[in-house]
Amino acid sequence: MIVASRRLLGLALALLLASCAPAPKPPAPAKLTLTPVAFSDLPGWSSDNTAAALAAFIKSCAARDRQPDNAVIAPAALGMTAAQWRKPCAAARATPANDAAARAFFAAQFTPYLAGNNNNSDGLFTGYYEPLLHGARQRAGKYQTPIMKRPPDLVMVDLGRFHPAWHGERIAGRVVSGSLVPYPSRAEIERGALDADRLALFWVDDPVDAFFVQVQGSGRIALPNGTQVRLGYDGQNGQPYVAIGKKLVERGAMTADQVSLQSIRAWIKAHPDQASALMDENPSYVFFRELAGDGPIGSEGVVLTAGRSLAVDRNFVPLGTPVYLAIDDNTSPLHRLMVAQDTGGAINGPVRGDVFWGFGSDAETHAGNMRARGRYYLLLPKDVTLPRAPALS
Repeated sequence: MIVASRRLLGLALALLLASCAPAPKPPAPAKLTLTPVAFSDLPGWSSDNTAAALAAFIKSCAARDRQPDNAVIAPAALGMTAAQWRKPCAAARATPANDAAARAFFAAQFTPYLAGNNNNSDGLFTGYYEPLLHGARQRAGKYQTPIMKRPPDLVMVDLGRFHPAWHGERIAGRVVSGSLVPYPSRAEIERGALDADRLALFWVDDPVDAFFVQVQGSGRIALPNGTQVRLGYDGQNGQPYVAIGKKLVERGAMTADQVSLQSIRAWIKAHPDQASALMDENPSYVFFRELAGDGPIGSEGVVLTAGRSLAVDRNFVPLGTPVYLAIDDNTSPLHRLMVAQDTGGAINGPVRGDVFWGFGSDAETHAGNMRARGRYYLLLPKDVTLPRAPALS
């Protein structure tokens, strides 16, 4: 009895001490920090095909031209306006399309800054591409999976228009009885939540391909008559993006370093009875429109350039900004000047990027296998005077 009492006393004392222990310190909120460096600090700068990046940057200048001089370039914390990009854009258009001239242009017009998250410059970089699907305009035969157009009642809200603290935050839903309510999830849509709206734009022959074109955000469809049509992003249901590769890791189906587009597809093929349930764990659902002309078109509203366009988190990195990517992976190093021209549901944080690799099987291989740690440098116009570091968030 005495022994039991002592045990209870010891347990009570342990619980008391545990309750008095300080709570774990929460991680610091994500904050962009920028450290000025020299162009000579950029690994591989002198050997990059800079003319290709110049051509991509000129496309972004066309987007800048549509903005008035006093337009604030998001994120507002950087304190930039469209007027500060006029001089670099004019000089870019006058620069000969060769590497030496392009390199001299960027060195003359910009200052490179090492980007960090609270001064931690290490980040994750992945890839995406423009996939090819096989489908038809009408449902028939093997074409049974819909590619849906944007619903007429889908409301996408830029919360920054309501309060400065919400700048860059967006939600989506639909209005019911005067209130904005969440839009159906992927699982609900797959079970027919939108069938009555007749939103099918095309019908494709593979539900897995239909899932992955939503992950990529754009694609092409080969029609039975031999022609191809291009799909462009036209909205999302507002539900959070959940990476199914992460779900497979959590289940022990593969390790984190084994996750790739190819390995996920292989797992789905080997477990067809579990494929739908796995894909439904990502509640995000993307709607498309048919594009005429060149593409794909990124979030900045310009046509993406294979190997030179980068998807970023626009809460931290201004679209249209030249970004020098430095990945020193022993198996696939990459030192390349790119332009921030797109965004993505899984691209979050001050040091996070998704490289657009283009269209075709080679692009799929590059994109599907890309998952590397690295860093990047933002090239900002020399006329820009940054606020004090604590203001960048």
